[in-house]
Amino acid sequence: MEFESKILSRQIGDLLYASEYSLGTAESCTGGRISETIIAIPGASNYFKGGIISYTDEVKTHVLGVSPVTLEEQTAVSEEVARQMVRGAIDALQVDFAISATGTAGPSGGTPEAPIGTIWIGYGNKDDIRTFKLTEDFGRDINLAIATNKAIRLMLDFLKEKLEDNNTVEDNSMEGVPSMEP
Repeated sequence: MEFESKILSRQIGDLLYASEYSLGTAESCTGGRISETIIAIPGASNYFKGGIISYTDEVKTHVLGVSPVTLEEQTAVSEEVARQMVRGAIDALQVDFAISATGTAGPSGGTPEAPIGTIWIGYGNKDDIRTFKLTEDFGRDINLAIATNKAIRLMLDFLKEKLEDNNTVEDNSMEGVPSMEP
């Protein structure tokens, strides 16, 4: 696991632990790498409820509630599928926030519309789901490492934004809240 990803995951953990919110994942091409990064931090069980590895369209449909019409019309490697995976993870895992990843990591499987290296990352909460598209091919292992790191970074930035807004509105300062560090 990349050192940077572990640092970012630690920061996510500190924010979620202090706020008592929960996180889950729905992963296709990353196959659990995002979840692995999150649970590498001691105390993750306080905020990480789980992950769904939806490597096939059947799992995306039956477990995450991704629309079969969307899968047929846009394929699994699409922005809308990434969004629906986030929504599905929030519902299935009963979490406040979720991250998704769906794409073509390689070395084969690309199409003209979604060449190898195309990975859609979804992240957010039930009221605000955002996406990010990776498009470059650096080989399977690097593509997956980049997607994992980017997903963690995007979620961290989203949590900072949402929890800062929450703290401003509710005047809940996180000062004095102990870090999860031993």
